[in-house]
Amino acid sequence: MKRQRTITQMREKEKTPEKQLSEEEILSLQEKDFRLLMVKMMQDIGNKLEAKMDNLQETLTKEIQDIKLKQEEMQNTITEIKNSLEAANSRIQGAEERISEVEDRLVEITDAEQKREKRSKRNEESLRELWDNVKRTNIHIIGVPEGEEREKETEKRFQEIRAENFPNMGKESLTQMQAAQRVPYKINPRRNTLRHILIKLTKIKDNEKILEAAREKKQITYKGTPIRLSAEFSTETLQARREWRDILNVMKGKNLQPRLLYPARLSFRCEGEIKTFTDKQKLKEFNNTKPALQQILKELL
Repeated sequence: MKRQRTITQMREKEKTPEKQLSEEEILSLQEKDFRLLMVKMMQDIGNKLEAKMDNLQETLTKEIQDIKLKQEEMQNTITEIKNSLEAANSRIQGAEERISEVEDRLVEITDAEQKREKRSKRNEESLRELWDNVKRTNIHIIGVPEGEEREKETEKRFQEIRAENFPNMGKESLTQMQAAQRVPYKINPRRNTLRHILIKLTKIKDNEKILEAAREKKQITYKGTPIRLSAEFSTETLQARREWRDILNVMKGKNLQPRLLYPARLSFRCEGEIKTFTDKQKLKEFNNTKPALQQILKELL
């Protein structure tokens, strides 16, 4: 009877598994009942484990599915990014090709412009040299008072200037004279400056001889009135020659025997050698190698 009650209690316990047997109840069980109890408990534990495994599997399956969905979404995003990058790279490559074409075109335009500028400069130099060569035998006499002179009288004035300023010069420079006249030919009442007297010689060396003598004398006069003798060069050549003026004056004081060669080249003697320069930059480069010359030209270059 007692045993029956114990089994009944166990069955009731099975219906309410959440209620556990006390230690005294377990100790009071017979071996068979104890075994049954253990088997039941193992079954319960197995069922619970199985239920947990099922829940875990279901959870993992759902998470795996979510991961796969996210992976697909990420893959789609990566594909879109890749396509965007490829499109961007294609546009960049196209832009680089166009930029390269533009740069090549700019180089061509720049080269063409530089060639055009060089041709233009050569043409200007050629025209300047042509003008200088045509006018190289001319001498302008500036400052002689106006008069009613005719061509022969104008030539006579030049002879008077020569006799007054260069009495030791031979007459051969006068015998080679081609023309002597006022310029411009007619008087402009609106101009208050004296017209120049233009002397045209046959030989360039006669022109240079007279101008050199005028430079050495420094002060040229006509009947006591100061006048000037000037070569007829282009405006560019005259400006280039004027740029050497201060250097020429300093070198003359230092006995460097400077000369201004045609059209605007500086020549002087340095350490026993004749040096010639076409512009100040080349003279400056040479000057930097000569300490003695640096002292002479230190404020001019």
